[in-house]
Amino acid sequence: MIYSVNGTLIHIEPGVAVVECGGVGLKCLTSMGTLRTLPQVGEKVKLYTQLNVREDAMDLFGFATRAELNCFRMLTAVSGVGPRVGLAILSELSPEQVALAVAAGDSKTLSRANGVGPKLAQRIALELKDKVKKMGAPGAAELPPAQGMGGVPSAAGNAANAVSALAVLGYTPAEAAAVVAQFDSALPTEELIRLSLKAMGSKF
Repeated sequence: MIYSVNGTLIHIEPGVAVVECGGVGLKCLTSMGTLRTLPQVGEKVKLYTQLNVREDAMDLFGFATRAELNCFRMLTAVSGVGPRVGLAILSELSPEQVALAVAAGDSKTLSRANGVGPKLAQRIALELKDKVKKMGAPGAAELPPAQGMGGVPSAAGNAANAVSALAVLGYTPAEAAAVVAQFDSALPTEELIRLSLKAMGSKF
């Protein structure tokens, strides 16, 4: 397994980034989300990768962050979701948005991606939510309606939703809870996820 590629970005086209490492240009299939973050051609770049081996091809997928790679792996583990659909979803939604949508059972948001119809979106939301349940993290829909004054979601609710969403991205509930606890739980859920992903990414 190739964990990552680190070298010079020598070519970009829709869905593809080519990184030269040791004189070899590695073609990485990727999302629009990653392409939007890449430096100029000729500059240094690091992509986290997954190698898919089939009978007729070997495809290397590359992503700007471990969170996006984890999200891609979780998505493509769902029945009926191949690499092309996984890239389409991550071209439309950030890993944080995917995680929030799954944790909340929001299949409508997932269906915004090209090639993802309502039935497939519902399957993604259900299968990934079930996976989170088996890991021991509550899904957003199962959390008690933690409300503060005036019906505003409470800080505890935000933190719990963030832990559930991070579990969707492949982190264990224990490590997700430990990192989320480092931040102000009054922050919006998506911001808690973003900060937690940044903190966890710095450890690897």
